[in-house]
Amino acid sequence: MSIDPGSYLILIEGDGRGTNYSAWSPDLPGCVSTGATVAKTVANMHEAITLRLAGLAADGEPVPAPTSPGVYMQLTEPDASAA
Repeated sequence: MSIDPGSYLILIEGDGRGTNYSAWSPDLPGCVSTGATVAKTVANMHEAITLRLAGLAADGEPVPAPTSPGVYMQLTEPDASAA
């Protein structure tokens, strides 16, 4: 699987009530953000990643390449006749 070098995977988790979300990136440990909506969380995470990468570059630290692929998996009910 090829990963776009300018794209970092983010994972978004909700509170179950649709009133608060948090996001993090497996490729950038410690880079997290929150928001009241998914859209706001994504926008905040974009800013957090941008700032994190700029900070690493300014400090002369290596900027990690994105390596985490993300895949949605559709689950179906197991076929009872196959048992």
